[in-house]
This record gives sequence, structure tokens and C-alpha cells, in this order.
Amino acid sequence: MKITIVGTGYVGLVTGACFAEVGIDVTCVDIDERKIENLRKGVIPIFEPGLEEIVIRNIEKGRLHFTTELKSSLKDTEVIFSAVGTPPDEDGSADLKYVLDVAREVGRNMNGYVLIVTKSTVPVGTAKRVKEAMQEELDARGENLSFDVASNPEFLKEGAAVDDFLRPDRIVIGIESERAEEIMSKLYKPFTLNGHPVIFMDIASAEMTKYAANAMLATRISFMNDIANLCEIIGADVDKVRKGIGSDPRIGHKFIYPGIGYGGSCFPKDVKALIKSADENGYSMRILKSVEDVNDDQKSVLFNKAVRHFKGDLKGKTIALWGLSFKPQTDDMREAPSLVLIDKFLKAGCKVKAYDPVAMKEARRIIGDSITYCRDQYEALEGADCLLLITEWKEFRIPNLKVMKEKMQSPVIFDGRNIYDVQEMKEMGFAYYRIG
Repeated sequence: MKITIVGTGYVGLVTGACFAEVGIDVTCVDIDERKIENLRKGVIPIFEPGLEEIVIRNIEKGRLHFTTELKSSLKDTEVIFSAVGTPPDEDGSADLKYVLDVAREVGRNMNGYVLIVTKSTVPVGTAKRVKEAMQEELDARGENLSFDVASNPEFLKEGAAVDDFLRPDRIVIGIESERAEEIMSKLYKPFTLNGHPVIFMDIASAEMTKYAANAMLATRISFMNDIANLCEIIGADVDKVRKGIGSDPRIGHKFIYPGIGYGGSCFPKDVKALIKSADENGYSMRILKSVEDVNDDQKSVLFNKAVRHFKGDLKGKTIALWGLSFKPQTDDMREAPSLVLIDKFLKAGCKVKAYDPVAMKEARRIIGDSITYCRDQYEALEGADCLLLITEWKEFRIPNLKVMKEKMQSPVIFDGRNIYDVQEMKEMGFAYYRIG
């Protein structure tokens, strides 16, 4: 079987590489010539554990190909995955320009039956628009070719995307024909040998499932941050509360860790898009609007704690940051809490020094040299008036507290991930602040 993946971003590249890994002939298409040239050499544009090895291995095996020409890749291709970006418009809605561009180009160049599968996260009703765009192009050509559309949302966690794809806990597919179901069943058979299900449904339900899943996880995060903030006020310990409620199997332990807000490419964008989609249909997503408000506020919590600790006098202070990416195991800085904090501290007249194991190149691309990038976590502490723990990278878990105290101007820690022991910090003489 031959398939084409349009878009070599995070989702498209992982999808293409993992399909190639099980023996499928895959062509990945992107309009970015430099990116395609680098990918042909095995140069990966994102940091994702395990991805580089799979890409290089399948290029060498001749199963994974990269091109800028969609038309040429359509020959003998039965399945086309559309994995292009759906960036948010200014009003929060998903921009479907690239999704519809792909549909039109396929319609202009297809020469036989194709199944076009939307892998991008898109609002309900997108498949209908894709179908209409393809049919318009076929009508303009005077061609009577059959095709199907399908929705196959991704549920990949950044930092574990390769494992998630190869060993999925579920595969959701929206279809509207038996032929499409047969093709998708065959395509995903190698990934279902672990017994996890392929869940077939109508296309609208599949499109909604992705948004609903991300919205639910974002809601859990904001709920726990709201609880943490209240715990801090009334004197409860949010970590004990978390363990207490997490032991209830109806709740569980996942996504109830307090912190400094969610970021990344999915949760912020998808929550906004779902709110906008509801507004357009005359319904208000009241819970999700609050989820978004809580998350926006949570990204400033550590700054507010610093303001209180230093009694409003931050000017001239040196602030050390450990971590820049929105979560560990990725260099993704999109909607990262660190960006909000850096902006606030710089505007307050502070000097900011930072260290992140993989995200400093991306941070420099986004914010330039407005901060100092350090070679390691301890260099960031030299002369620092306080440390902010932003991203819970493993190498930050058990630091040398004695070295930390020696390097810092004053022993003050604001822990945005609650990874250190309160009593140990106090015994070592640190002023230690956490979430909740």
C-alpha cells in the first residue's frame, strides 16, 4: 500500500515515519523546499524522542520519501492524509485555508479513486467542506472520479508521540462508506495487534472527539490549578488533596497536577476553536471560557509570588529560569508559560538567565537575545536573586542544593511544578514557594 502525507509538521512527520516503520510506502509532501531537502538527509526540524532514528531508518530502507510535489506523489496513491496546520485566526477559530488548499489540489490532480483523510485538528463540518472543494475541482475538469473523505484525529503527546502512534490506546476514525472503512482497517491493522480498539463513527463525531478530548484535559488542569490557588489561601496542601481525589478511580491521577498553566500547540488552540465554534452556532461553552481564564491567570502566578516576596521591588533583580519549553521532552515553546513570565520580568526591569536542555535554540528564535542563555542549570544560578522552576525536566529533579545556595545571590526558589520537598528546602535555608 502506498500513502501520501501532506504536511511535515509535528503530526505529519510522526504519522509518515510510523506508517513507514510497519512497511508501508510513504511519501511526505511539504511546500517548504529547505525542510524537504533537510528531511531527505535525515535532519529533523523538531525535537521528539525516537523520531530521528525512525526517519533515518526508513529513508535508508526506501519506504519513506520526501517531496514538494503533491501531483507527482498521487500516482498509485490510494490514501492521502492531510496533516497541514490549522492556526487560530484572530477570533480564535481554526483557519482552514491550508486544509482546503490540499483538497483542491488533490481534486485538480487525482486520476483515480482516493480516500482523503483529515489528520489535522479541525472543527465539525470540515469534512463536508473538503468534499465540496474536491468535487468543485473535479467538476471544473469534467471528470467523474469517485473519492471518499474521512476524519482520523491524532492523540499524540509531545515527548511520547512515536510510542503513542506505534502503540495507540485507541484509534478514532470517522467514515461515511464501507470502502473507506475497509481501507482504514487494513491500514491500521499493524497498530491494533495489542488489542486496543479502532473506533469507527460518523465524521462529525470524529471531528468533535478530538476537540472534546483536549478540552476535557485542559479542564482538568485548570480545575486543579483553581483548587491549588484556593488551598494556598485557606491553608490546605494541594498535593495531599491531589492524592486524595486521584485515588478515586472515577477521577484518576492523570492531568490533576497543579502547575503554571498549560501551553503547547494543542490545548490553547483547540479550546479557543471549540469556544468559537459553539459561539457561531448560538451556544456558549461556559465551562471552557472559565478554563481559559484560569489558565491565562495561572501563567502569572510565579511572577506574582516574586512580587510579593521582594515587596514589589523587582527592578535590577536577576531571575534564573530552569526550563523554557511548555513541557519536558520537547522544544515546543508555543503558548509556553515561560514566555509570559519572561515578558513580565523584563518589563519589571529584571535580568533573566535561563537554561533548558533542548529549547534554547527555539527560545532564541522567538524572543532573540533579550535574556541570557546558559550552558547548564548551575550557570543560570550565578548571581541570581531567585530561581523559577518552569519545566520539570528530569535533570532538575535532584539538584545539588549546596551548589545552588553557593551560586545564588539569595536562596529563593519559586517551584512551578512542586517537585521539591518543602521540609528539605527549609532545612537547607531556602525561601521556598510552590503551587498550592
